[in-house]
Amino acid sequence: MFRFSRPLLLTLAALMVALGVWQATRPMVALGVWQATRPRLPPPTVLPPESYELALRAARSGEPGAARLLYQQLGREDLAATAQAALYPSLVNYPSTRALAFVQAGLGAPDASVRLAAVEAGAQLIEGEAQAKLLGPALADADPAVRRCAALALMSAPPTDLGAYAEAASQVITSYLTALEAQQSVYSAQLELARLQLARANPAQAAAAATQALKLEPEALPARVLLAKATERLGSAAQARALLAEPLREQPDNPYLQHELGQWLLAHQQPEYALLALAKAVELAPQEGAFRYDLAVALYAMDQPEAAQAQLDQLIRRQPWNRKARLQLIDYYTRSGQLQNVQVLLAELEQQNPDDPTLQQGL
Repeated sequence: MFRFSRPLLLTLAALMVALGVWQATRPMVALGVWQATRPRLPPPTVLPPESYELALRAARSGEPGAARLLYQQLGREDLAATAQAALYPSLVNYPSTRALAFVQAGLGAPDASVRLAAVEAGAQLIEGEAQAKLLGPALADADPAVRRCAALALMSAPPTDLGAYAEAASQVITSYLTALEAQQSVYSAQLELARLQLARANPAQAAAAATQALKLEPEALPARVLLAKATERLGSAAQARALLAEPLREQPDNPYLQHELGQWLLAHQQPEYALLALAKAVELAPQEGAFRYDLAVALYAMDQPEAAQAQLDQLIRRQPWNRKARLQLIDYYTRSGQLQNVQVLLAELEQQNPDDPTLQQGL
């Protein structure tokens, strides 16, 4: 029988204990090494509940960082369909490749309200053949409102831009017109029918629909204006002016009528009188940005650049989000060599949306 010394026995015992511990902990060590070396996914972005309202307010008021906040909300997957759809109208003021990507994603959303909002945004973000390619598939949408919205957006596009979508767009519009014609007792349907027929260069049908709308609501100003426009397209300019003048005598302080009168006078080469009517419309409705914008364009066309710039400057102060007015003012300042003012406007635009195509073009 072999004999072992006491120190040797103690050494062997220590080795056995160490071996057992190593065997027991080897899986844990291996797991720790794997966890340390595998790619780590970024933690999900958790936005506070109030972030949605903050982003919407920033986008609607044109605050610095508005585009980033808006995109952040559109990228969420936990928003209700109604909340998501409400973001798209603001998207048109913050164009970029990301904005178009959000529109494309919205067109495939399961909820029809989101798809409808995406179509409306896409119709304003791009135009021409690119617009047809983006919105064309929506002509086959399961929801009739989405199909109709896409067709109306593409209605003025030439067949060469529509390409393979031309027939589908025509079919949707024809179906919509038929539905409107069947609603002879509905004012809104007849008004829409008149508007569409006028846009499709069918003044006789437009006049008939506007007349029917006025039978339903004799005091309706939009129907009166449409009837005047259709009557003029039919070759009766004097009668058209009379149709427009009648409600103006009754409501001389109506800003909508004053604006329409101004546009009519511009179309008939009476710019001096047109400016009076357009300025009156702005005076009566200073918060209406479209009225002020049209006044500025008319002033510039009449060789009054400083007055035009002043109107646009005031419009941007009232509506910092108004990209259309900002770009127009940039153009006017550039033409007059006021490059310092151009740089200020561009800097403000960059604060709102650093990915704006205007900035990318280096203007």
